[in-house]
Amino acid sequence: MSWLKKAGILPWVLLAIVLGILCGQFFNAPVARIFVTFNDLFSQFLNFSIPLIIVGLVIPAIADLGRGAGKWLGITTAIAYGSTVIVAFLTYFTCKALYPHILEAGAFDQVEETTDGLTAYFSIEMLPVFDVMTALLVSFVVGIGIALVPKGTMRKGFVEFRLIITGLIEKVIIPLLPLHIFGIFLNLTMTGEVAAIISVLLKVVVLVIALEVVILLIQFITAGAIAKKNPFKALLGMLPAYATALGTSSSAATIPVTLRQTLKNGVSKPVASFVVPLCATIHLSGSASKITAFSMAIIIVNGLPVSTAQFIGFLFMLGIIMVGGPGVPGGAIMAAVGILQSMLGFGDADIGLMIATYIALDSFGTATNVTGDGAIAMVIDKLAGKELKETDDASEFDEDAYIASIRE
Repeated sequence: MSWLKKAGILPWVLLAIVLGILCGQFFNAPVARIFVTFNDLFSQFLNFSIPLIIVGLVIPAIADLGRGAGKWLGITTAIAYGSTVIVAFLTYFTCKALYPHILEAGAFDQVEETTDGLTAYFSIEMLPVFDVMTALLVSFVVGIGIALVPKGTMRKGFVEFRLIITGLIEKVIIPLLPLHIFGIFLNLTMTGEVAAIISVLLKVVVLVIALEVVILLIQFITAGAIAKKNPFKALLGMLPAYATALGTSSSAATIPVTLRQTLKNGVSKPVASFVVPLCATIHLSGSASKITAFSMAIIIVNGLPVSTAQFIGFLFMLGIIMVGGPGVPGGAIMAAVGILQSMLGFGDADIGLMIATYIALDSFGTATNVTGDGAIAMVIDKLAGKELKETDDASEFDEDAYIASIRE
């Protein structure tokens, strides 16, 4: 079983999907309702947690703009955000052009967790502390305020809160997801909708994987033109980082390999040491592409009333959420659940499908994220020249050391 621990959550998600489909063939309604009840409770807990997740991740991400290497931190963050939004729009226009030919609008009715009598035995209402939009506004206001007061004590408090939220995602939500996904596919099988959904998802998966390749080519061709380097050689140089990310599904865990390959591509050590760890957290372009592609598929096949203006607004907000998302397996989709609900009107079943398909392809998105970090490092190395140097400013709050002291 050690290989399962090393492989992460992906095998468990795939197993949950397969078992959900198989068990749906012979489970009776009373047994299935046990899992429907769990899904109802899990969805309630997730809805309660989403505003807290946004606050816990976005405030420290914005506050970080006030420390470290000053303007180059801001420039790197802006480039990472721009890269993520551009990739999201590329995915949007590609899907808008191709989906009418490969997906049938209204292919299945919007899936609900309690269709055809499969209701939960009981439900517990878990009201969030505040709604998603309030969480976003609080995050922007407080985050900017903390960035303006870099030596304030609130930074330490939100660093600790980020640890709590990251622990909630890693230790509670992610481990329970396979059981939640099992319940979703069990319910879909018993209501006769699983075949249509699997058919849709497989088509989208092929498109997403092809898009990841195109995204990397565009990123490195652009970076190569700015840095005056061979983009294809640089991209090939990042392949060990890509392969490592496929195995770990974690941008943070891949940092050592990403850093090594970035240095081999000729990026100076001060720039690489600064950009790679930063972008492992804030540059999630591959994740944004997956979320965009699958959300558009669900909108089309469910016939959800989402206008073009709504979705464009969603893409710009998604870029901000990706900057604040943690570099842990499944972190990006968990951070994005709030705006999927509030801006696109996704229900619990839609969110469940988003999470399942996202995690099934998590390693590919992560690999695209970390490989693209190498392209950003090339750009910053060219723009910064010798200006960006390693510094040791004792007057600044040392967040990494503070986190280490907390964990000790």
